[in-house]
Amino acid sequence: MTTALRRLTSAPSRALLGAYVPARTASWPKASRLFVVGDELGWSIDDDRVRLTAAARRLGYEVAPPSWARFARNQAVFHPNHFDALQPRWLESPHRIGLSYFHGRPGTAGYPEFDRAFELLNRNAAQVDRVQVTHAEMHGLVIAAGVDPDRVFRIRIGVDIERFPLAEPGDRASARSAFGIPESAFVVGSFLKDGVGMADGSEPKLVKGPDTLVATVGRLRASIPELFVFLTGPARGFVRRELERLGIAHHHVSLGSRDALVSLDGGGPAATRLKEVADAVEAAGSRVYRVTAAELGESLSIFPLTVAVQRIALDFARQLGTDPDEVGSAEWRSFEL
Repeated sequence: MTTALRRLTSAPSRALLGAYVPARTASWPKASRLFVVGDELGWSIDDDRVRLTAAARRLGYEVAPPSWARFARNQAVFHPNHFDALQPRWLESPHRIGLSYFHGRPGTAGYPEFDRAFELLNRNAAQVDRVQVTHAEMHGLVIAAGVDPDRVFRIRIGVDIERFPLAEPGDRASARSAFGIPESAFVVGSFLKDGVGMADGSEPKLVKGPDTLVATVGRLRASIPELFVFLTGPARGFVRRELERLGIAHHHVSLGSRDALVSLDGGGPAATRLKEVADAVEAAGSRVYRVTAAELGESLSIFPLTVAVQRIALDFARQLGTDPDEVGSAEWRSFEL
């Protein structure tokens, strides 16, 4: 269902809420309830909304239904999506407004929405009560926009270890079998949304790097035997089309829910979760390859990415005592991370 259609079908519900919520919430003390508002797209932002709601309730906060937020007054509203939060209906509302500012460096070529968001934050800094950032660059950016530093909190994105347990060797073998991944394949996994919109994704969302992914694996296929690319997430049409053009073996799984994604890959939608995952895996005794930002370069260019993956493949081959150019099915199958 498209966003426009979803909004159209929900119009009667909004009319009912507009009549019911003001009377129902009139007696609530000021800022006594929290509304956590998603984007109703069923992807990363809504997942953040669910988790933040659960965490707030565990801490004892009263969390009200998000659909009530626009009809209530003088409460606290938090948006995991700063693009939605920095709109007049929220900035001009009587609520206290909090938001996450995860990404969006102004001046990024091809993404004027990043400039607009920064300008809106700059003009309305006094109306924003709390901002969550996850790393130093966004921390500095938000303060540069004029938000009081005391209102900016750096809270890194964590991992729910109960929902993302470490996989056993048998789990990996079962997943390969279930999704048609050859037992001996060297797998490059990509778990995100990198196309424009929520449909096929034939138009690439370049800020996510689908062109870089395709170019990198295109170079890798000549040096890594049995290269296989495994994709999940919506809107992967551009990557799938390019992999087919290059003749690179791949498989795309479009899962029906976020829970299904958790059971498959053990990762979340935000790239900043990767360090926490790597720390946990390494602590459990598994090999983790870490590549620094300096090694990759600021633009995540194709050459250093290719070299980084080739380094992993070369290390595997050396541990197997095999010439990297002669690694075959039996050797790859016997190697365990």
